[in-house]
Amino acid sequence: MHIAILTGAGVSAESGLGTFRDRDGLWTQFDLAEVATPEGYARDPAKVLDFYNMRRANARDATPNAAHEALGRLGAAHDMSLITQNIDDLHEQGGATGVIHIHGSLFEALCAACGHVWPHRGDMDIGDACPACGTVGTVRPNIVWFGEIPYHMDEAVAAIAAADLFVSIGTSGTVYPAAGFVEIAREARVRTLELNLEASGGRFDEVREGPASEVVPAWVEELLAKA
Repeated sequence: MHIAILTGAGVSAESGLGTFRDRDGLWTQFDLAEVATPEGYARDPAKVLDFYNMRRANARDATPNAAHEALGRLGAAHDMSLITQNIDDLHEQGGATGVIHIHGSLFEALCAACGHVWPHRGDMDIGDACPACGTVGTVRPNIVWFGEIPYHMDEAVAAIAAADLFVSIGTSGTVYPAAGFVEIAREARVRTLELNLEASGGRFDEVREGPASEVVPAWVEELLAKA
């Protein structure tokens, strides 16, 4: 059985990484138009880099929770495509391989001048130079901002359409194009399941509600017991 899984911020929330909707979270302290758009970066790159330096430091200190670890076990036992909107590396720390990061990674840098991408776990500064072209002042996080096209969409859509089961975990289902994945699965007659703190209202065949650290391991153990 091929399982295609989409994960969102709800999977990492219990590891201390806030979601967009946390009442007192990091996102409520900043205007997204200023820190998560190409226009915001063009206006004040130092502010944007400082914001992501904070997020990167937070992600470096985070550890995978039971949901990440359960998905790691599932991937070791089943044919699984793991697609994530998350920009942390907690899935990899939890044992998953081949993760499809459609929104990029906090731990990669991108040169806005030449498009070069490279690993980068430390802070970024406006004085940084691209190691490929040498341009200074064009280094940014390799993250898909609002108004930009998500990465690896062809791969993600193909994995979902070819799956026997599509599972959406910890995502609100409001940010496109990922919000349309369940419809892609339905059109391909793929069975669908949502695991979420609360039902998103999407057209899933089955919904299980609860914290990711509880519902995901329980579901994975069910599958592994049937293998």
